[in-house]
Amino acid sequence: MPVMATVFSMIIAGELPGRFVHQDDEVVAFLSIAPLTPGHTLVVPRAEVDDWTTLDPALWSHLTGVAARIGVAVRTAFDAPRAGLVIAGFEVPHAHVHVFPARGLADFDFANARPDTPAAELDDAHRRLLAALD
Repeated sequence: MPVMATVFSMIIAGELPGRFVHQDDEVVAFLSIAPLTPGHTLVVPRAEVDDWTTLDPALWSHLTGVAARIGVAVRTAFDAPRAGLVIAGFEVPHAHVHVFPARGLADFDFANARPDTPAAELDDAHRRLLAALD
């Protein structure tokens, strides 16, 4: 039985829209459509691997390096004292890390995710993050 592509694989392939802030041969990063805070970015390996603990160590190292670069950028773009990093792994069966501007522990609560965030707000966060990465 063929494996169905994850929503992340569909975004990576261009079958679904994504606001990308990083792309290379192994890893991509794009804004979450249900952000915890403005600028919430998902860093995702191109390979469809469900559990981050099974990623090749070199790929994991590269992915976390990209996440650190995104973390610096979200702090800059959104004037945040910290960059949050979360590995949840239950929402989509495709390994990924969440990177977002954080001002306190409440920013880590997925109950506060905003799936109704207006496109204009996501577009603004995308522009700000791209400028900080430049």
